[in-house]
Parts: sequence; C-alpha cells; structure tokens
Amino acid sequence: MTNGNDFVELEECIRNPGFTEHGAEESRDSTEKNRGTTEENQESTEETRDSTATSVDPTGGGQQDACTEYTQIKPYAGMPKEVLLLYSSQARYRVPRQILFWLLILCVLALVALTITVIALSPPCLGWWRASPLYQIYPRSFRDSDGDGVGDLKGIIEQLSHFEYLNIKSVWISPFYRSPMRDFGYDVEDFREVDPVFGTMQDFEELLAQMHNRGLKLIMDFIPNHTSDRHRWFNLSRSRDEHYKDYYLWTDCNATAPRPNNWVSVFGNSSWTYDEVRGQCYLHQFLKEQPDLNFRNPHVRREMIDILRFWLEKGVDGFRMAAVKRLLEASHLRSEPLTDPSKPPEAFPSQWELHHDYTTSQLGLHQLLQEWRAEMDVYSREPGRYRFMVTESYDHEEVDKTMMYYGSQLVKESDFPFNFYLLDLPRNPSGLWVQHLVLLWMSNMPAGRWPNWVLGNHDNGRIASSAGRGYTRVINMLMLTLPGTPTTYYGEEIGMENINIPHSQIQDPAGKYNPSAGRDPQRSPMQWTGDMNAGFSNVTNATWLPVHPDYSSVNVETQKADSGSVLAQYRLLSRLRQSELPLQRGWFCPVHADTNVFSFLRELDGLDRAFLVLLNFGKEATVTDLSAVAELPDWLTVVMSTAPGAGGRRLPKASLPSEAGEGLVLQYSSGRRYHARPDARCFVSEKACYLGVVNLLYKC
Repeated sequence: MTNGNDFVELEECIRNPGFTEHGAEESRDSTEKNRGTTEENQESTEETRDSTATSVDPTGGGQQDACTEYTQIKPYAGMPKEVLLLYSSQARYRVPRQILFWLLILCVLALVALTITVIALSPPCLGWWRASPLYQIYPRSFRDSDGDGVGDLKGIIEQLSHFEYLNIKSVWISPFYRSPMRDFGYDVEDFREVDPVFGTMQDFEELLAQMHNRGLKLIMDFIPNHTSDRHRWFNLSRSRDEHYKDYYLWTDCNATAPRPNNWVSVFGNSSWTYDEVRGQCYLHQFLKEQPDLNFRNPHVRREMIDILRFWLEKGVDGFRMAAVKRLLEASHLRSEPLTDPSKPPEAFPSQWELHHDYTTSQLGLHQLLQEWRAEMDVYSREPGRYRFMVTESYDHEEVDKTMMYYGSQLVKESDFPFNFYLLDLPRNPSGLWVQHLVLLWMSNMPAGRWPNWVLGNHDNGRIASSAGRGYTRVINMLMLTLPGTPTTYYGEEIGMENINIPHSQIQDPAGKYNPSAGRDPQRSPMQWTGDMNAGFSNVTNATWLPVHPDYSSVNVETQKADSGSVLAQYRLLSRLRQSELPLQRGWFCPVHADTNVFSFLRELDGLDRAFLVLLNFGKEATVTDLSAVAELPDWLTVVMSTAPGAGGRRLPKASLPSEAGEGLVLQYSSGRRYHARPDARCFVSEKACYLGVVNLLYKC
C-alpha cells in the first residue's frame, strides 16, 4: 500500500497540459531515472515534496503503463479536487483561509450591530409635512386656464413650477367639489365630483399625477360639518326617507313660532330655518343653504368615512378638516348663555355675544376625529405615502381646547391643529407682543408635538395690509425661522395686499350680511405678471374679483428678476430652512424682547454653528445689546437681512442695529449652548444631537 501523504487514488489519469511551460521535459527525465526503486523515490519525494513535485500512481501498484505519472511543482488554476485537497489541508493554506473566514463573519456582525445601533439612536426623519412650508391655494383665484375669469385645476397644473421655485413640497387646495357656490365650494352638493367651474375628475387626476411626479403633496379640504341643501341626502331627509330622515338635525317648529333656541349662525341671524316640505326646522351653523349633518347618526359617520376612502384611494396625501369644533351639538337644544346677561335670552345677537357651550367642542368630537385619523393611518402603511391630517378650529383665548386636537400619547388625532394666534400680530406690532403670541403656542403645546404658524388664509385679511407693507419681509422671516411648519397663503410670498371691493361687487355671503366682515378683499386673483389681468387670465377682461391695481410691480415675474425682492427673500429663507439642521429641528430659545425687537436662537447639540434671529417689529430703528447672553460669541456674521446689501457683515453682539421692519439671520460658532442654562426657556419637538465625525444625527 502506498503512503497516503504522497499518493492518492485517481479514477482517471490526469495530465497538466500547461506543465511544459515550467520545465516538464526535465521533470519527466528525472522521473525516468528514479523509477527503479520505489523506496528511493519515496524518500526523495518525502524530502523534496514541497519544493519539487508530487507523484500520483493511479494503479496503486506501481504500474506505469496506464498513464503518465502526474507531477506539479505548486498549485495551479483549474486543478482537480483530488489534487487541491493535497494542498488545502496544509497549515500554510488552511490557517489563512480560516482567519479570513472568521474575519468576514466578524465584519458582517459588526456591520449588523452598527446598523441596528444607528437605527435605534437616530431620531425619526422629518415627514414631508414637516420638511416644507405648506402653501394654500384658493382655486378660484390662482390661475384661469380657460378664460372664464375663474381659476381652475388646469390653471394650477400650469403653475406647478412655482412651488419648485419656492422649494415648497406641500400644497393645500381649497374646495373644488360640485357645489351651487353659495359659499364658494364650502356648500357641497356632491363630495365625489369636481365642480365644472374647476374642471373634471380627469383634470384632478392629471393634477395629482403631475404633482406626485414633481415630488409635491396634495392636501384637500374636507368639509364634514354640513352639505348643500341641494345634496341628495338633504332632499331625501326632508322627505322623511326612512334611511335618511335623521341625516340632519331636525326639530319641531313652524314658520311663525319662535325658533327652538337662541343659537346663532356664523353669518348672523338664527341657526334654524323652517322647511316647508318636512314641516320642521333644521340646524345650520353657517348659511341656511348649508344644513348641518347629524354625526350622532352612525350612518352619517360611515358615509363620511367612505368619502375619505374615495379620495385616499385616488392618492390624495392629506386633508384639512374644516370647522371641526362645530361637528356635534348638545342634544338637549338649550339656549346658550349670553355674554351680556342683561339681554333677553330669546334675542338673536351675533355669534360673539354668546358663550357657545352647546354648539362647539361637544363630548364625542375627538372620538370622531380619531376614527378619521385611524382610517387615514390604514392608507399611511404604504412606504413613503404618509397621509396628513390638519384640523381647523378657531378657539381664540381657549388655547387648551386647540391643543386637544393633537390627541394624546396613546391616541392620535391631527398631526397639528392650525395655529391662528399670529393673526393677532397687527393688533400690537412690537417685539414683546410677537414673543407673547409665539410662546402662547409653544408653552401650551404637548411635549413632542410639532408646531405650525398661520398668518393669513381665505377667511382672514392679508398680513401685508393689516400689518403694513413695510413689515412683509420681517414677517416672512419670522414664519420661516420659527420651529415647525409655516403656512403660506397664495400671494404672501410676493407681498400681495387686500383689494377694495365696492358694495355692489361683493361676492362673499359674509360680506353681504356685514360688509366689514367680507372675505373678498383677500381672495383677489394671483398676480403672476404685469400683463392683462396680472397673468391670472389671458383671455377675458372680466375676472370673478378685481385684480389689485399694484399688479404691475407686485407680481411673480417682476420679483423673480429682482434679487432683493420679497419673493427672492422668501425663496432664500425657504432654502436656508431646508439646508440648516438648527432651523429644521433645533432648539428654539427666545433671548430678548422689547418694544421693537424680538430675537431668538436656533441651535443643535453637537453642531458647531447656530443662528440668532433678530426681528424688528417696532416703529423705529434700534440697537440691541445681547452682551448678557454669554453663550453668544462677541461677533456674529449676517447670513441674511431683509435690508439690501447687509449680508456678510460682522456685527458685535453688544451692538446689533436694525431698522423698523428689518430682520436679520446671524450665524455664529460656539461650544456653549443656551438651552443648557438653568434659567433658559427653550423648546424642541424631538431632541437630537449631531455627530460631526460621521455626519450623523442621533437621539440624546
């Protein structure tokens, strides 16, 4: 038997055709000379095995006529398994292989552990509704594509590049449902149809597809409180159809008797109207053509959820829930107490003269909103398709009621309720007042929630008119540097103002009841160019509301060409907000407020740069001394100013000058953080720290 260290049985003869390149002839001659004595050959092979050649006797009996003996100096590419095994078992080959194998295993385990650690420590990514300003479109006034004087969905499609220019990702479109337009779309006749004045369902689907192709999100208005009196449900309810008879709030009364109670409509007069078909009164908290739905009826609740599903199936990214505090009323129908007890309770004063104890914020309201949120969460499970929900509720001094729309730690409602408190800014334009309004929200907001800011919409006058054109820039800077999501009403990015509407041209039903409360002035057509109709409509001379006379200078086209314009500064601030972590998700720390100036810091732990924002809302120029803020370095650099040519200056913290209506964003580097001070009053929604070595955010 042959020695197993030197020979192995082969099932067939093996040759190395490439061996001649390494002196195969010489090896063959040497082999012939050594064949005589097997023992001598074994001894020679044992001594020179690793440095010369390997012999294989395929017969195991020393016969040389079956095939030529296999010899090879070192392993070669393509060798058979039997030969490879001769070498692989040697320590010098086996040990490195095992070392490499276990190193690979350790590297894989280390990468897995690192990935898990990064995921566990990383704060949640900012959702799309947090990362961008929210832009509101009033569709009648945005862009008219067909020349009828009224804006439409195709007009919005034509101007989608405007949002990309402004770095805006979220667009909220006011109602475009089929409607008789008594309240311009807020009186819905069919929740599943587009009104012909705005286009077709195909136009909507094209708009949605093009927005998604551009990375934009579409938020719709959802109007659950009421329908139009032309809605199919109301016609069936007034005729006492068995299924629909309780879809609305009906109570006994007649055409001449006093109404059931003193409840007052938002637009004035009684909230009750007698219906001759049914012979009862129905409730309407808005126009008499807008009967309130009965959400204590489970069929109504299911109907509204089905409507949400209809639009969610189409791909809508979110909803603004309108007038939510009015969804439920007290079932006892008692008269509400008057703010002036000396007046008779049967009087029908304005809504401001009643304590709305029985018509707003009733028990069960939040459960209803939670049902809608749960339905939207079902559609949010698709990766990258989170469905956003925001609620509208004007609670005025009752800020605690507004905060309830955030939900609780266990049950989610809206992502945020609209914050309307900055609408009061023009009442007392000063640094102290602005700080009060900001802290009113931040100090009452539940921990870990996301703030937002609103300065105008279709129901409130334009801020450039109420605060003054000279303060437009500083107000935009406030909105885009505060923590949270700013909401921009169309035209605010260029400083549009209210228009004057003659009494004979009033369109708004609220204005017809009370001209001073009309909402037409803030709904004028968007000013795109200096051409006819401000570029809103290029065909007709008649627009549904007049264009503001300043459109030749206050328009998008003109301001795009001016690097110092309101539009250019809005765009720069929007980009700065997106690119700088402290402005996106850093700490917010007010550091100074006086008659003129409000200033605050935006800082992030671990990041060596931070920002001081200094805003002058006063009537005069001033110099602000922040030398008491030890965390600030002695000198700061102006990143942006609302005044032309001020960028890049270095200013001492002890002497920071600002003109009336001027805003400054100053950058500085410091290893000290203001929010760490025991007396600091700072806020952050989700605490995060920055690790510069690996460019990583982590929870801290």
